[in-house]
Amino acid sequence: MAIKSYKPTTASRRNMTVTDYSGLSGVRPEKSLLKPLKKHSGRNNTGKITVRHRGGGNRKKYRVIDFRRNKIGISATVQTIEYDPNRSAHIALLKYEDGEKRYIIAPNGLGVGDIIRNGSDADIKPGNALSMKDIPVGTFIHNIELYPGKGAVLVRSAGNMAQLMAKEGKYALVRLPSGELRKIPVVCFATVGQVGNVDHENVKVGKAGKTRHKGFRPTVRGSVMNPNDHPHGGGEGKSPVGRPGPVTPWGKPALGYKTRKKHNRSDKFIVKRRTAK
Repeated sequence: MAIKSYKPTTASRRNMTVTDYSGLSGVRPEKSLLKPLKKHSGRNNTGKITVRHRGGGNRKKYRVIDFRRNKIGISATVQTIEYDPNRSAHIALLKYEDGEKRYIIAPNGLGVGDIIRNGSDADIKPGNALSMKDIPVGTFIHNIELYPGKGAVLVRSAGNMAQLMAKEGKYALVRLPSGELRKIPVVCFATVGQVGNVDHENVKVGKAGKTRHKGFRPTVRGSVMNPNDHPHGGGEGKSPVGRPGPVTPWGKPALGYKTRKKHNRSDKFIVKRRTAK
């Protein structure tokens, strides 16, 4: 997908770019695969705000995505490539030979009319899903499971891809987009190729209203609040933090405070930590 810019008719238009959607299928989403999406505005099941600065946003419905890819040995044809408001990647509507329709995350290079297969007999081409024991070492993959049969949880956003580095017994060694090297069971499924909509990271928001459409509300600095609202608040004029380091509104350290448990069960599967940003 290319990036589209506009004539600078306003100040915000000058710096604003959008994804060029001309390559997508101009159709309405598959009705049988839509679900209502209730807004929670950052509130938990008791109604308390647990994530601040959320609310509003455009109305949208959830597209049910097939992250398990468990229709083994049945070919599917790509019907459409569509926009999904719930994720940065585009989605592809598949129609299987038995008539069932499912959405998947559209990999880079997938087009309408392409044939997709799941299972060990599938070719190594973008969009096909196989267990990692059947994928050659060095292949770029996405949509990766962590637990067999649970569904993909890793490498699902636009332009992302991981690389299958090695296979050692029951585990495959995968290099994730963050640089982390991680052991994942070889029986876990992954999809060949790179996630589509590669130019997503180059899009400039350009105006505040676009962020509001996503459901984000304005954030206010703690230093301009009153002392009863934030530990950084109060003082005459521009005042320093007034304590050893910046803190959250509830007094917890805000920068570099480690929250990961000391003996996390998944630590043993991490071969190399992600590269420093």
